[in-house]
Amino acid sequence: MYSILVVDDEPNYLIVLSELLKDEGFEVFTAASGIDGLAIVDEVDLDIVVTDMQMPGMDGMQFLQEVKGRQADLPVIVITAFAEVDKAVRAMQAGAFSYLAKPFSNDELIITLKKAGHHYSLIRENTRLRDEIKGKSGFSGMVGKNPKMIQVYQLIEKVSPTHASVLITGESGTGKELVAKAIHMNSPRETQPFIAVNCAALSENLLESELFGHEKGAFTGAVVMRKGRFELADTGTIFLDEVGEIPLPLQSKLLRVLQEKTFERVGSGKTIEVDVRIISATNKDLREEVAAGRFREDLFYRLNVIPITLPALRERMDDMRLLAEFFVEKYRKELAKPKLQISPDAMKLLMRLPWEGNIRELENTIERAAILCAGDTIEAEDVQPDTLYAEEKPSMNQEIDLRQFFAEDAGLNDVLHAIEKSMLTQALMDTDYVQARAADKLGITKSLLQYKMKKYRIKKRK
Repeated sequence: MYSILVVDDEPNYLIVLSELLKDEGFEVFTAASGIDGLAIVDEVDLDIVVTDMQMPGMDGMQFLQEVKGRQADLPVIVITAFAEVDKAVRAMQAGAFSYLAKPFSNDELIITLKKAGHHYSLIRENTRLRDEIKGKSGFSGMVGKNPKMIQVYQLIEKVSPTHASVLITGESGTGKELVAKAIHMNSPRETQPFIAVNCAALSENLLESELFGHEKGAFTGAVVMRKGRFELADTGTIFLDEVGEIPLPLQSKLLRVLQEKTFERVGSGKTIEVDVRIISATNKDLREEVAAGRFREDLFYRLNVIPITLPALRERMDDMRLLAEFFVEKYRKELAKPKLQISPDAMKLLMRLPWEGNIRELENTIERAAILCAGDTIEAEDVQPDTLYAEEKPSMNQEIDLRQFFAEDAGLNDVLHAIEKSMLTQALMDTDYVQARAADKLGITKSLLQYKMKKYRIKKRK
């Protein structure tokens, strides 16, 4: 469902057009002037803007320029009188998506709106993927010839053309999101959005807003209307990573989406319909979670239509050479080291290590070795996997006396806010204030990072 803003100074025309578009399933916002329209552009997550050309005060051309100054990619359709086609042409040159000359048919309008909405969806998805590529170093292809991996490839091939829900299980770092992307890219939905959500990274309230969106004023900090990940994934695929971490109250709402393909934004009673394929992943045993009463049995069976289990790296050590060479080739290009290679002794060491962090740990190890090695050859002494540092890092379960860091009369909120602000600032500094990378480092979404930066008034240091 696309969100449309219609701007026109004729009240009756606004009413007629609004009702027509609502009957067609669009979410419609209206404004009687360009000024009012800009306020809605600033507050609402829109997909399309429709504006009349002739309006008192700010005319359609000025309004178009203001919208493009705020959101360059947001499609704007201008409506002109038949005798003013020359103005429409100038609007197209100024960035309008299309124009309609009065009188036009309802079918012509609907077709143009759907084209504009689809065009904008593709732009948003491409932008999201570019941000993801910048912020993540995940490998782009699946590597391995181990029999267990061959079985995974065969399952992907069989399940991809269907609309069935898939549950991917396996230890952290085994490549569950990579499998989800492979299923999406080989499905009929490949040209539609692929939206990933880390369900373990957010509190219950924030996760509900992230998944289902919220209306302006729904809670403190909800200063504008925002679409949720399900709405953004409409006609595409949503990947729910760490699905076992979803709190029980939210599980019932997720079950409803699976059963009825409907939901409501937080703070709204309006039902939204979506067509979304759900792929989920977890490193937990969900059957045990069901037995313990922490996960709904009916939701488990809805998600687990097609189970795919990824082997740990230690179970496919015959793939080690292929994987190591894959990552050496990757960092050979990224680090501009055309002669980078790995020595036989280093490879032997890789084969002997436990790899508790699986593929992700292997990639981190080779990236670090490629950066730190003295010449163009990664030697055994350069191979220092993450597990070698495990004992040096403080445990998250270790009790820490915070009284040494804060005043005795400091309240809980003061302490939590101070810690949160410190972690946000440090992550931004570590990533040179690249927000996508900082958000990934913190395990939160980019939009949540931006909200917290505003909350704590964090700005890039000069």
